[in-house]
Amino acid sequence: MRGGGEIADDEGSVADLGEFGVIAALRARMPPGPLTLVGIGDDAAVVGAPSGSVVAAVDQLIEGRHFRRDWSAAYDVGVKAAARSLADIAAMGAVNTALLVALAAPGTLPARWATDLADGLAAEAARAGAGIVGGDTARADLVILSVTALGDLATPPVLRSGARPGDLVAVAGELGRSAAGLALLQAGTAVPVAAVAALVTAHQRPAPPYDAGPEAALLGATAMIDVSDGLLADLGHVAAASGVLVDVQSSRLAVGSALRAAAASLPASSGTEAADSATPMALEWVLTGGEDHALVATFPPGTPLPARWRVIGEVREGAGVTVDGARHKGPAGWRHFP
Repeated sequence: MRGGGEIADDEGSVADLGEFGVIAALRARMPPGPLTLVGIGDDAAVVGAPSGSVVAAVDQLIEGRHFRRDWSAAYDVGVKAAARSLADIAAMGAVNTALLVALAAPGTLPARWATDLADGLAAEAARAGAGIVGGDTARADLVILSVTALGDLATPPVLRSGARPGDLVAVAGELGRSAAGLALLQAGTAVPVAAVAALVTAHQRPAPPYDAGPEAALLGATAMIDVSDGLLADLGHVAAASGVLVDVQSSRLAVGSALRAAAASLPASSGTEAADSATPMALEWVLTGGEDHALVATFPPGTPLPARWRVIGEVREGAGVTVDGARHKGPAGWRHFP
């Protein structure tokens, strides 16, 4: 250990540092945040909650399941791990305040990888307005991250169960980009064009619009969820909880040129059929691709929405989710236990 947590390139593995050396190195890279009253160093943290209501969410990131070290840098993994939990707080209409991070890793994990991971966690927490206030470390056969996010709720929580027939369905953030990036990585496709390469970055390092969550709450959102498993899958949770039907209008979805170019570059879209197959594949990414962590919400009809909230459908009487009035063929999104 050098300089109160600085790691030199030649300092070896986390086992060489030892538990407390790892904790000291990570702590040096994790600022506590503006509402932290007691941060890292005691048995528990103390975080202020000005509204009197605390929102909590936890998520896991498992090597080989949610990320691969040969595809994502440690910094990217840190960003992604933080974003998954921070987006859940925003989807309740709350402001992010703090993160708790538990890291399990092999003793052979390079110390530099662990500190780069901490840098990514800290950067994304700061982008959301939160600090990192504590956590835990342990030895495991692969890298496992468990991230708990805390938030402050100044308005009533926006639940999944409040959508009503006649409501507008609107989304803030990008859709389909992470799924496209994953497909490119899986295919080993070269991505020299910057616009298409950005899709790989979107998979490695999602960028949820955190402030859109509290904004939606103030606008009177009746229901909200972050798109982690796929637009149709997550709207399905809203439809089930609210006892309604949600219809998505494909003409309102932003299927940009980068998604179509990515679809056309994949082996399945090669040759003379590329133009015919690229657009359906790109639309499928938008409809069912997960891990962009955009926010999708329902609003009373006539609600004036800021430009970043794009209306993509409406709530109707009935049950489930449709696209242009018809049931979607195939999976609606990611399934953890198929």
